[in-house]
This record gives sequence, structure tokens and C-alpha cells, in this order.
Amino acid sequence: MKGLSTILLLIVSNIFMTFAWYGHLKLQEMKVTTNWPLYLIILFSWGIALFEYSCQIPANRIGFSGNGGPFSLMQLKVIQEVITLIVFTVFTTVFFRGEALHWNHFAAFCCLILAVYFVFMK
Repeated sequence: MKGLSTILLLIVSNIFMTFAWYGHLKLQEMKVTTNWPLYLIILFSWGIALFEYSCQIPANRIGFSGNGGPFSLMQLKVIQEVITLIVFTVFTTVFFRGEALHWNHFAAFCCLILAVYFVFMK
């Protein structure tokens, strides 16, 4: 159960982080934040990132084997990176229609799957 909780929290965390890092670009494209000064964009992104941290920190604490969770620190990091790239890919293809997936993106995803395999190998 701790493993599932960790992964779900990491997914939610990465959704917020992706919006914090890249959502302002879509808002600018939609002419919502076009005239905002940079410091306001940064504060807006920090506000979103607060929710990211509110999920990321508990996910790491619950999932870390040193706290009774099922994952080593290396496993947590690789899981987080894979989730980040999946969330980013979905975000990019849904919100930025001009971005397309190419064969090299799929090759990179295969490499990530191999990374997960190798990090969990005994």
C-alpha cells in the first residue's frame, strides 16, 4: 500500500510541477499573462509549486525504505523521473498541439523502462 501511495503522490506532485514549470508558457500563448512582469510569473509558479512540494515530500517519506517504505533512494528517484517524463509528455501533447512525438522520443521512453528495470534488479 505504501508503494501505491508513493506513486500516486508522485503523479499528483509531477502534475503540479509541470504546470508550475511550463503552464505559464501556455497562459502566455493564450494571452492571459502576456503583460505580466517576470517576477509575477515566478510568484505564480511558486504558488503552484507549493502544492507540488506538499505531495512530493510525503511521497518520498512514505516510499523511502529508511522510513519503512518499499523503495530505496535510487528507486524513488528513477520512479520520479519516469513519472515526470510521462506527465510532461501528456501535458505537452495535450496543451501544446504543435509539439509532436517522434521515434527518438519513443526510443528514450524505452531507455527509461530499462532504467526502471535495472534499478530494481537485485
